[in-house]
Amino acid sequence: MLARTIDILDRLIACPTVSSDSNLELIADLSDTLSHLGARVITQLSPCGTKANLFASLGPDRPGGVLLSGHTDVVPVTDQDWASDPFIMRTDDGRLYGRGTCDMKGFIAAAMAMAEGLDPNRLTRPLHFAFTYDEETGCLGARHLVGELRGLGITPDIVIIGEPTDMRIIEGHKGCYEYSTHFTGLEGHGSRPELGVNAAEYAVRYVARLLDLREVLKTRTQPNSLFEPPWSTINIGRVAGGVAHNVIVGKAEIDWEMRPVRTEDADLVKADLERYCTDVLLPAMQAVHPDASITTTTVGEVEGLIPIPQNAARDLVAELTGANGCELVSFGTEAGLFQSLGCDVVVCGPGSILQAHKPDEFIELSQLEQCCTMLDRMADKLGR
Repeated sequence: MLARTIDILDRLIACPTVSSDSNLELIADLSDTLSHLGARVITQLSPCGTKANLFASLGPDRPGGVLLSGHTDVVPVTDQDWASDPFIMRTDDGRLYGRGTCDMKGFIAAAMAMAEGLDPNRLTRPLHFAFTYDEETGCLGARHLVGELRGLGITPDIVIIGEPTDMRIIEGHKGCYEYSTHFTGLEGHGSRPELGVNAAEYAVRYVARLLDLREVLKTRTQPNSLFEPPWSTINIGRVAGGVAHNVIVGKAEIDWEMRPVRTEDADLVKADLERYCTDVLLPAMQAVHPDASITTTTVGEVEGLIPIPQNAARDLVAELTGANGCELVSFGTEAGLFQSLGCDVVVCGPGSILQAHKPDEFIELSQLEQCCTMLDRMADKLGR
């Protein structure tokens, strides 16, 4: 199975599915393979029509089953110093190099190799596959797919997200909510600041409010929280505005994010900021310039994966891998979206997150072999 996984991975790496580009060629390849294996295949186009999700099922057509899930998009290689072509996989000293080897086409390749070795007629439970678009830019594809599955009444019992975890079992991570807030004021000469509305000044006041809220979130730390840090966080990623020293700033913007432990923390922050803008900032701005405005664009709101006492996915993967514990991580995945569907979910996949997004990204062959072993044992358990 390992040799076949490597062959498939070589083909997947050669298809450069950077998030800004289409993944349709790759989805068509996977869809064709699974269809020939007898799978029931659903292809879901993105709203722009240049990308797609793939959902496929082998085995009995009934509720429940196990879902293996991975995202097909990869981050750009622009301005990265690679030792070789990032979209031609190479092998060196027990490692496979190429963009997406660990994040996360290695898992997809292993799942496809497993599928090729199955007899669907012998499966006692459904085995599903979900391959999504735009995970790297806000989990847009998974959100789209989960909505479709909810409408079709498809709820797998168990979901395994194959993000790179060094094959450790991950049962929880925080959410990731990303925003851009835009301020429109009134430009003018810097010698008469009272005649303009300085968008940068109001952006700074907004940032100050965010920093105050960051301290409030620390006071809401849940008892026995295993997250690091244990509270919900706020980060200011970018503040921009202005053209010259002597010009009142007409436009400014802030990129910021939250990593909530629970949705109630995110709700508190959003409600507070809305009140602050409506009751304090906007009245002051519009008293000088009625067309002044503050608008916030949601880049993405990705649910966290909440650890739960009874988790069939965790128990299954522990049985398959022999692991005797599980962990939480700081990075985000699509897992929380599938959990919101009512599935038991864990994250477990080959490769290290420390290699993701870097030049000369690689996956250890030993990690890929461990993943193949896990999936091979799963196939036996499903009755292949």
